Amino acid sequence: MALLDKERTIAGDGFNRWLVPPAALAIHLCIGMAYGFSVFWKPLGNALLGPDGAPLASCAAGAVSFGDKLAGTGRALFATDCNWTQFDLGWMYTLFFVVLGCAAAVWGGWLERAGPRKAGFVAAICWCGGLLISAMGVYHHQLWMMWLGSGVIGGIGLGLGYISPVSTLIKWFPDRRGMATGMAIMGFGGGAMIGSPLATFLMAKFATPTDPGVWQTFVTLAIIYSVFMFSGAFGYRVPATGWKPAGWEPPPPSQKAMIAQNHVHLRNAHKTPQFWLLWIVLCMNVSAGIGIIGAASPMLQETFAGALVGQPELGFLDLKANPDLLKAAVAIGAGFVGLISLFNIFGRIVWASSSDHLGRKPTYLIFFVLGIALYLMASVSAGWKSLAIFVASFCVIASMYGGGFATIPAYLADMFGTQFVGAIHGRLLTAWSTAGILGPVVVNYMHDIRLEQKVPFDQIYEPIFYVLAAMLVVGLIANLMVRPVADRYFMSAEELAHEKQLAHEKSVKDTLQGEGQATKSNPAIAWVAWMAVGIPLAYGISVTLQKSAVLFK
Repeated sequence: MALLDKERTIAGDGFNRWLVPPAALAIHLCIGMAYGFSVFWKPLGNALLGPDGAPLASCAAGAVSFGDKLAGTGRALFATDCNWTQFDLGWMYTLFFVVLGCAAAVWGGWLERAGPRKAGFVAAICWCGGLLISAMGVYHHQLWMMWLGSGVIGGIGLGLGYISPVSTLIKWFPDRRGMATGMAIMGFGGGAMIGSPLATFLMAKFATPTDPGVWQTFVTLAIIYSVFMFSGAFGYRVPATGWKPAGWEPPPPSQKAMIAQNHVHLRNAHKTPQFWLLWIVLCMNVSAGIGIIGAASPMLQETFAGALVGQPELGFLDLKANPDLLKAAVAIGAGFVGLISLFNIFGRIVWASSSDHLGRKPTYLIFFVLGIALYLMASVSAGWKSLAIFVASFCVIASMYGGGFATIPAYLADMFGTQFVGAIHGRLLTAWSTAGILGPVVVNYMHDIRLEQKVPFDQIYEPIFYVLAAMLVVGLIANLMVRPVADRYFMSAEELAHEKQLAHEKSVKDTLQGEGQATKSNPAIAWVAWMAVGIPLAYGISVTLQKSAVLFK
């Protein structure tokens, strides 16, 4: 398809580079709904009703052990006479992020040569097509179709959509690498803020006494997301070889020793110690954050219990025995989740932009040192029953969790150059896949073990915080060991020229002679593009702030 060819995306003289970030945001805000899929768990868990109008039993009814639960999930994959449990549906989260990392690693090299437009187009087909397959799975009550549709096919769309703008934005903003990637990756964190309330609204509209309205919501979201994702894909442009912002000159090597002047080939990146050190850096930063963020609401309720509703003498069991008080505590827990979601999102742009001035290595040094201190502080504040310090600690932790995602592409570009940074980033995302399993498993396992040992609820998380702090110590050591890549790993001028030819790149001279695909950009187009992504993002932030307001009452 000629419109998808990389040659058709090479920008001509005068193209406005500020048109590219909203194209990336259009895709990331859609695929970021992966974080918000939990809004479907409760409706899907009660989708099948019996003759008396009550929900049928789950496929894992009576399960008491982990093996029993797995057996129930195996039955749930094909059964049409029992409901799904959160355990059954929750495996989609695992599929999302495992397949994301694998897809990014496998097809990252293809993306660099095919270009971001073709990758974004395929991502839209996979993500939106996966939603349609999931809609069929819900309609026919086939869990395997949900896993295949959104989990596997949608996960491939997540991987390609996530890394599609990375290399492009870094090349458009060599003067602001961190800010550029932070803007796009902020969208992935913000996707659930828009998608979750939208999905809730749609389910309420489509619901009937016998149908929760989930499959109709999937179809509607697929249509909406396809419009935004295809618009974003066709909005991508890549700069010509040799392009640089007006008036900007690359810093001399002596001034920025940690910024490579040459490029490492994809086939050699994983042979360097720097790649694996950064793999550990990302894995530990994400592991220490993802498990605790996923358990944020119950963690707050169990740790502070009656203190959340002005009755500090009440424990968590007392709270559960009083439906009205429990409802109020759950609302406060939801507000806490909303607040740390906002810090997660804004941390991506703030920390990544700051790294342009601080440097990537010092930025991660702050993440790890401050993170260790904050986990220790969270443990102390839980004992003091200081809700303000506890909440503030996790808000900053959440900001650094998001900031780690947004800063790592720029860190990779500094280390390995920009020619294959998207593909190298794709391979590094296997660290995210690993952390997506490691972090939640550690947190949930330690929580359940201490619960079985009859440890008081408000003391359950103290050793968990210490383990997460220890993970950050490992990441800190790995970051301190990062040094510039050895010269032997960089491509020669001839190898680089060959790769640019394979990637169908054109020089600035060629575009000035009329071979580029864009001329002077109308400033009004940039305003329209930013409004198209800014308005939904503002809506999501507004809804989240309203939910978070309960914390300050």
